Amino acid sequence: MKTLTLFSMLTLPAFAIAADLRFVGTAKPIDGGEPIYQEEHTVSGTCTDDLFVPQEQSVDYTRDSSDTFATKTLSYQESVLRPTVTFRQPDFSEVIELINQDDETLRVIWQSPSGATEKSTLNITPSLVADAGFDNLVRKNWSKLLNEGESVQFEMVAPTRGDYYGFVLEPHSDTRIDAAHTFRIRPSSMVIGWLVDPILLGYNAQGLLTDYLGLTNIRKNQDTNYNAHIRYAINTTPECELTR
Repeated sequence: MKTLTLFSMLTLPAFAIAADLRFVGTAKPIDGGEPIYQEEHTVSGTCTDDLFVPQEQSVDYTRDSSDTFATKTLSYQESVLRPTVTFRQPDFSEVIELINQDDETLRVIWQSPSGATEKSTLNITPSLVADAGFDNLVRKNWSKLLNEGESVQFEMVAPTRGDYYGFVLEPHSDTRIDAAHTFRIRPSSMVIGWLVDPILLGYNAQGLLTDYLGLTNIRKNQDTNYNAHIRYAINTTPECELTR
């Protein structure tokens, strides 16, 4: 009887309750100035064994808190690092889709501002990260980054290239980021490093994103995207931990 009871306890499903994370980002030019746009994020998920697990996310991009000019939806059902994503920017007739297929392959579909549609399929590896999956990458490696001061090697999907490239996530310091913890994402290749500037990230002590400084997915014009410093204000947090 005791063996049966122990077995039953070991096979019980993880305890989970519904939870939400809501935050708003304000993007400004890196050198300062008036706001360019706002991002309104809603992440639904669960507190599973007292750890937040994201499931779905929606983002509305607005100007003057009213004009929605772009949207993004993300599903983390297959992987928190490689969500299925649909991003729409109607002003430029641009649509980006990332479709995670059983966490084995990632279909990339880009409808470019020129009107052309480009498609590719990427084989998924454990170190592959897509879109907002970088946020979960930081939290999954929280202890390694902070307590051990180590860096994390990974590959990041570049949807408009139909490919992925190697990057390094590492602790960093920068006077432009006023946060409890600052990290940098930089290309692992020196050649790519000449072409792509690092991205700076700020996090509070609980593991919530407070700052993003670098290239955004919002177009400035037909050929270039904004570089911006996005500062995030947290509205709702789950009643469980974000890191472990």
